[in-house]
Amino acid sequence: MPTRDNQIDIEVDGQHIAGTLIAPATTIPGVLFVHGWGGSQAQYLARARDIAALGCVCLTFDLRGHARTQPQQETVTRQDNMNDVLAAYDRLVDHPGVDASSVAVVGSSYGGYLAAILTTLRHVKWLSLRVPALYEDAGWELPKKRLHTESDLRAYRRRHVRVDEDRALRACAAFKGDVLVVESHHDDIVPHPTIESYLDACKHAHSLTYRVIEGADHGLTEKDAQRAYTALLVNWLTEMVFGARSGGTAALASGRAGTTTHGTPVEAG
Repeated sequence: MPTRDNQIDIEVDGQHIAGTLIAPATTIPGVLFVHGWGGSQAQYLARARDIAALGCVCLTFDLRGHARTQPQQETVTRQDNMNDVLAAYDRLVDHPGVDASSVAVVGSSYGGYLAAILTTLRHVKWLSLRVPALYEDAGWELPKKRLHTESDLRAYRRRHVRVDEDRALRACAAFKGDVLVVESHHDDIVPHPTIESYLDACKHAHSLTYRVIEGADHGLTEKDAQRAYTALLVNWLTEMVFGARSGGTAALASGRAGTTTHGTPVEAG
């Protein structure tokens, strides 16, 4: 990592001695976590602490309609939640220790959908999408909850969606940073065709890493699945962050992360 030397004086017993303070020449990466519909920031605090230990500043937050603003869930729209993500991003990069050119966004399910769109509105270097959901572009200003009753989301997600049909996919097609896509093996909310749509959209990414967590459900309700995802995320971000510091490049990768878990989804997508 590049360093910067500052010549300083150290006062001791009424005298001054010379010293050299050596510090990183640059600020450090920031990582923003965006939870899914029905989730909360509490699900990501432990992972954020693990990633902060890599030398990153992390920010978790609750989307409106969740946690203490739960009563708003009936009326909150995608635009409202997009504004939440933008406000959280801006707060993160406003931190004096954050390098605004080195920001990672980690999104799950609905949060992955919002994270993808964020890349068209703010600078994002690394994009991690776990079971990212898809929604039709129509009804952007409708309450998010109504999207599940006024459109056939299940059918939409079970077909291959073209890039030009979906705002999140268009964002992925324009994104030129590094991408991690994580699929749950037993996901009945975000099925494999949705994952394929995202993978196909990320054709211009600098690197694309794709993993499947064997036996995992949508919400990672089993501890083994949670640990597998945490390991994937931490390892990928370690490669990205330290690769950037050393001037290296990431490689295209795909594969599966094995677990043998089963359970009931927590996040609704």
